[in-house]
Amino acid sequence: MKRKGCCKARARPRPWARVWLPREGRAVVQRKRQRLPAEINRVRAKLADGSVKYYFYLRGRKDARFWTDAHPNPTDPAFFAAYVEAQKLGLPKGGNLTPAMVDAYLSSAEFKSKRPRTQLDYRTWALRFAEEFKNDPAALFEEPASRGEVNEWRQKWSYSAKQFDYAGTVVTIILNWARDAGKIREHHCDRLPKAYKADRAEVVWTQDDIAAFTAKAPAWAARILLTACETGLRPGDLIRLSRSHIEDTPAGRRIRIKTNKRGQVAHIPVLPRMAAVIDATPKDQLLILLNVNGRPLTESRASQVVREWRDKAGLSETLRLQDARGTAATRLLNAGLTLAQIASFMGWGLRHAQNVIEHYARIAPGESDTVLAALTAAKRGGA
Repeated sequence: MKRKGCCKARARPRPWARVWLPREGRAVVQRKRQRLPAEINRVRAKLADGSVKYYFYLRGRKDARFWTDAHPNPTDPAFFAAYVEAQKLGLPKGGNLTPAMVDAYLSSAEFKSKRPRTQLDYRTWALRFAEEFKNDPAALFEEPASRGEVNEWRQKWSYSAKQFDYAGTVVTIILNWARDAGKIREHHCDRLPKAYKADRAEVVWTQDDIAAFTAKAPAWAARILLTACETGLRPGDLIRLSRSHIEDTPAGRRIRIKTNKRGQVAHIPVLPRMAAVIDATPKDQLLILLNVNGRPLTESRASQVVREWRDKAGLSETLRLQDARGTAATRLLNAGLTLAQIASFMGWGLRHAQNVIEHYARIAPGESDTVLAALTAAKRGGA
């Protein structure tokens, strides 16, 4: 008895051919319309007699031709056997793999010339890059398709725009060095797209914000924010600020400190509120800022403390410890520093420094006249 719906006419031709490929002793089915493996580069050539030939190479190695055929998608088992053999012969030596290129960069003079904190950050991302492409030759990045592979790898940090961008930055730096060092001929990872575009010029701590924070926070936590607003130092410099950085001047005192990020020596006048913080520090305490247990702070913990007490004070969630630099820029302007001096110290452009200070004046009515007058004087004085 025939099954209902069975074919009465001739059977359809199968769109595949069985191929025995020497891969772990198993049969592999190659479909006629299946795309070639990504490692194979196919070149079409029209001969003098009008016929067409296809030449097959290992991608990235123009000298590694392993097959010639009249058909673009060969199904001959010998084709796949030749491909497997070419792969074995074409495996790069250990010294030509991506991890070796990364190790060479981490041992280079260019890397060692970076600041210690920069070296730490670069090394972290360089090792992640090496791990991702540990089995790939450095020559992979000479292929245009490698740009897409790097961008795909960066998607692991799509939840953090800054980390997504930093991954690409470090890869570009390594490949630029490798190109200049003759490790690779070229690469296609220049100017990778950026995700982080936030402009925090309009995020500053006003005097009302500071008052609300200090009224709620314990003294040790309030000192962190007050010092940041008075000095404009980044968290990494705040936590190491000590008595040895404070100098007497004919008119009072100043802070003299070499910053971690830019490696520049900053001279910051000690204004009355900062003077109060210093004077309240026990004489036998070297560091100006300590945690609740009287121990040194870490950079991340200092930022976390400010976030915690900001929330308890009911302030905007957009405010961060880093944003105290805008408040400090305004106070330094009032203390007589020029726009150029403030911009250089903060690591800003003149336009950005001006925008931050102008925004502070707009949202702090009680200080707007004084701030704008100082800003106008700074502009007239050639910044």
